[in-house]
Amino acid sequence: MATISIKDHGLPDDTHNLYDVTFCTDEIHTLLAQSPGPLHQWLLETTQHQRTTSNSSAAAPVVVGLDVEWRPNFSRNMDNPIATLQLCVGNRCVIFQLIHSPSIPQSLFDFLRSKDYVFAGVGIDGDVEKLLEDYGLKVANVVDLRQLAASKLGVKELKNAGLKQLAKEVLGKEIAKPKRVQMSRWDNPWLTPVQVQYACIDAFLSCKIGETLMAAAEAGSGGA
Repeated sequence: MATISIKDHGLPDDTHNLYDVTFCTDEIHTLLAQSPGPLHQWLLETTQHQRTTSNSSAAAPVVVGLDVEWRPNFSRNMDNPIATLQLCVGNRCVIFQLIHSPSIPQSLFDFLRSKDYVFAGVGIDGDVEKLLEDYGLKVANVVDLRQLAASKLGVKELKNAGLKQLAKEVLGKEIAKPKRVQMSRWDNPWLTPVQVQYACIDAFLSCKIGETLMAAAEAGSGGA
């Protein structure tokens, strides 16, 4: 089982906090934000970094792990809105508490619509549909990791796989997905470190699985 730990930086601020989440040998620098300012700064830094590391305007889109969480619906009539949006690029993750933010910065709308990025996730079509319905956020360029894994690994059963199975098949990493965290109150005003760790790892693994599969796809097409 993969070793996971979290360090809380404990910022004296009621709009955001910083964490370092360690997954095996990877350290993921994680921002938890419930206001537009810190998110805008994260997006600005991410975009600037992508531009400086890209060798040409024709470079392949950068893989971004995307996931969302919301308060569980315990009855057929319930339809709770998305509470958090998680994005991960490389070893940088942001968890944006959409449900508590007074507004959504234009930079997030622009980022999600940018063709410089491909947003990867498990069952991502449903997530992006709900983002559009709940907040008017449109995600332009998406890839479902289940379909990609089934195609690249030649295992059609992976079309129904979850993140836990994909992490094992693609990355060789075994992870735990505690039900008590998955079904917890994601609409709480401030997430617990356990929730932050869970949300961060989901987005991080989506990014890494996407990078691995898309690199294999490019290598395959290059050798054709």
